[in-house]
Amino acid sequence: MTSDQMLTAPHAARPVLRGAVSGLPSYVPGRRSAGVDIAALASNESHYEPLPAAAAAVAEAAGRMNRYPDMAAVELRERLAGHLGVTADEIGVGPGSVGVLQQIITGLCDAGDEVVFAWRSFEAYPILVELAGARAVRVPLDDTEGHDLDAMAAAVTSRTKVVLLCTPNNPTGVPIAHERIGAFLRSVRSDVLVVIDEAYVEYAEAGSGPDSLALYREYPNVCILRTFSKAYGLAGLRVGYAVAAPEIAEGLRRTAIPFGVTALAQKAAIASLDAAGEMQARVAAVGQERARMAARLAAQGWKLQPSQGNFLWIRAADGLRERLVAAFDQAAIMVRAYQGDGVRITVADPASNDRVLRVLETFTA
Repeated sequence: MTSDQMLTAPHAARPVLRGAVSGLPSYVPGRRSAGVDIAALASNESHYEPLPAAAAAVAEAAGRMNRYPDMAAVELRERLAGHLGVTADEIGVGPGSVGVLQQIITGLCDAGDEVVFAWRSFEAYPILVELAGARAVRVPLDDTEGHDLDAMAAAVTSRTKVVLLCTPNNPTGVPIAHERIGAFLRSVRSDVLVVIDEAYVEYAEAGSGPDSLALYREYPNVCILRTFSKAYGLAGLRVGYAVAAPEIAEGLRRTAIPFGVTALAQKAAIASLDAAGEMQARVAAVGQERARMAARLAAQGWKLQPSQGNFLWIRAADGLRERLVAAFDQAAIMVRAYQGDGVRITVADPASNDRVLRVLETFTA
């Protein structure tokens, strides 16, 4: 067919996705439970029901869901500001911390710019970076399953706009010490935004990771990223936030999807802040179970790095990984497998955790 003929054949061509989109890896969510006897431990959700105050706030707000939410999330930002000791101008919110991270990358990165992060880490990182047309720079984890900050500093170039530090790291659970991040910040350019992703910070033992707010106050290029999805139990409502210099936070609000954080999510997040004591009691119970499981697994012969998240990580090459997943499937336990790397298991209620321990015991007995 000639070019002239193609011009007269309006149905011959088809819309084509951008090359960056066609080549994107798909984000793989944790597998979902389809039965009451299945232990759903593949997604790092809270196994507790929503905090009663949050559920009540959602029920009360549901009668007004015919109205748009506050696009600026003023009340939520003001409450977060008071909770953290910053100003509302330093807060940006979005649909989960991953939504806020997309706002960060959209706001800072042009095509060809670079974003540096550890790998393996949160699977959405390379997807969001490449979707923005930027270049994902993966730096392998060190021998302790944590961030190799020296290698990450060495990976920063003149095109680097953002560095992502996930602490505790997902999926390995290893935190980054405060002093190490401080040294890293002193070694990188001040025009590189360093995002401290603390989605699991509530589960971390005091002193195991950074005092991110202190680092933020000392280094203007620090951005703190947090979520209500994990410890607060609002994974289904999608609300997260960032703390950043006012000009950066304003950019995050500009790049946000209009009305992206629903009124129900905003009200539930505010109520959850008011119920922080109850949330902390739940977190303490998860920490006790995490410690119990780690001790049992160590006694069984498993060599695991201490986790500070609501999950445990087993490094396993593909052969062992496949056998582990098959054994968990047979026991009606859903875990998260990472090809070539290992298996992540969410810490849940004691009965589910005991089922996990019984499966893993068969590999070391």
